[in-house]
Amino acid sequence: MAPEYAGDGVFSIKSDVYSFGVLVLEIVCGEKNRGFNHKEHSNSLIGHAWEFYNEGRSMQLVAKCLGESVNVFQVLRLIHVGLLCVQRYPEDRPTMTSVILMLGSESPLPSPKEPGFYVENSILDITQSSSSYAASSKNEISITMLNGR
Repeated sequence: MAPEYAGDGVFSIKSDVYSFGVLVLEIVCGEKNRGFNHKEHSNSLIGHAWEFYNEGRSMQLVAKCLGESVNVFQVLRLIHVGLLCVQRYPEDRPTMTSVILMLGSESPLPSPKEPGFYVENSILDITQSSSSYAASSKNEISITMLNGR
């Protein structure tokens, strides 16, 4: 779900582009965005792909089941286009017509900007910051009983 729709209820053609980008990254990685967990950080699949892209490790995103049978140029291009589609601001995302042209050509692609729902942090940062809140706990439930007069 596109950030502008989730946050403000605004839906546009670019919301579909965002969803397409998520789908592309899910197919390449062989993982679902929802419920994605990684041992090194708490990012979603989109954030994980963004970090690997910035570190020049995009090929490490490719699902193991694809093995050696992939065309490296095409997979890197697909990841790049997927990241262009999930950019935070709708005006930065390409149109679907542009996406099709990008996937079908070998022309240079613009650099993607930070994706929506990306929060840069690591598990170490989370555990260190949560240790300073000794009074807080996770999954604590409070029940309120209503009594009539």
